[in-house]
Amino acid sequence: MRNGDVWAFEDGGEIRGDVNGSGVVLGVDGGATSTVCVCMPLLSLLSAHKLPDPLPVLARAVSGCSNHNSVGESAAWNTLEQVMAEALSKSGSNRSAVRAVCLGVSGVNSSTDQERILKWIRDMFPSHVKLYVHNDAVAALASGTMGKLHGCVLIAGTGCIAYGFAEDGREARAAGAGPVLGDWGSGYGIAAQALTAVIRAHDGRGIQTMLTNSILKALGLSSPDELIGYLSLEIIVF
Repeated sequence: MRNGDVWAFEDGGEIRGDVNGSGVVLGVDGGATSTVCVCMPLLSLLSAHKLPDPLPVLARAVSGCSNHNSVGESAAWNTLEQVMAEALSKSGSNRSAVRAVCLGVSGVNSSTDQERILKWIRDMFPSHVKLYVHNDAVAALASGTMGKLHGCVLIAGTGCIAYGFAEDGREARAAGAGPVLGDWGSGYGIAAQALTAVIRAHDGRGIQTMLTNSILKALGLSSPDELIGYLSLEIIVF
């Protein structure tokens, strides 16, 4: 456990959310901007021939970035732990009621990433809890197909990734390599192109653009030259 304080609610508290005694499941959607965790009763998911729509959500919690490539492992783990603890607390449950946890997190790009997160989360929950870790694109696809991994999904958020599954289980992805290696089409990519256009217009390599005044006003700067120091500071702080 990385942060015992977030689990303080478990001390001496009764389990109220697990009304059927079947346990609960946690689903986490973690991105570079925000992370959401929902807590649902397991019985309602097992008793149906197909997943109910809408899903019976006991509680929902929201926190910040959980992409370890963006904020580092320690901050990412803290966010994930905090959001799961909050969802359980709001539902009136605790970790003893958890039967499964599924994390769909941006920045999970390899089996090494998966194992690193699985190793960390195993220390947080009882040994009987089933654990699943995927890229957040997998969770996005499953949410649109009610759990069936067949089809393609395109995410254009802070980052950008396309992910797809064939009926035989084959999978493929494009992009999702992060801001340094290319997230064009994402919020980052669009902002980077806009800032580049301002700099090119300022030094004469590009045409004048209305973006200059709009961006300087939004950031509280007086000259494109100030963008260099501003962005360097933002990167260091982030």
